[in-house]
Amino acid sequence: MPARADELATIGDDARRRLEEVHRGREEALARCRETIRACGLAIRAVHRHDGATAEVRRSEAEGALRKAQAALRPFSALAAAGFLHDAEKEYAEACLTAALVDGSALPGPDDMELGLAAWLNGLAEAASELRRHLLDQLRAGEVQRGEELLESMEDAYDLLVTVEYPDAITGGLRRSVDALRAVVERSRADVTTTVLQVRLQQALEASRPSG
Repeated sequence: MPARADELATIGDDARRRLEEVHRGREEALARCRETIRACGLAIRAVHRHDGATAEVRRSEAEGALRKAQAALRPFSALAAAGFLHDAEKEYAEACLTAALVDGSALPGPDDMELGLAAWLNGLAEAASELRRHLLDQLRAGEVQRGEELLESMEDAYDLLVTVEYPDAITGGLRRSVDALRAVVERSRADVTTTVLQVRLQQALEASRPSG
């Protein structure tokens, strides 16, 4: 029989080799997730500035980094379920869905985007919340109808998400995201209502003025 020390040395060498592979995968994924989140933030900022070209470039950068993170973690299922990958996927979903909600294009689903369902749902909640900034810009510019359209998109997203009633362990904490969205929708509805009433009052005043 081999000496016990030799057995343990062999097992130890194998354990260190395997753990080193896991460590390298984790470090690579973490770096790529940080790149994803940074690019997504820049993409959303560009959408609000109506800079579609820059937003598209940043989303492409984010997708490239995210795919590398997903690939790095693919052999390690336990790490793939870690929060940092979920956060990066959520940010990528938010960046893409914000752009689609603003420009009125079709919303890509989680399978289209190769994302986890929980990350996509949370990304939709945050994208709908991002519409508030765009909505206020439209109201300030006098584009009341466009503001109403954006509010409707926010409400549609909320109406879907509020029906997803599963434990947070399954949905990635979606309940908190939906609660935050509800508050944003309520404030935005109040802003749109106030603006519409002001416009109607202004129109009534102008109509009541004597001509000539």
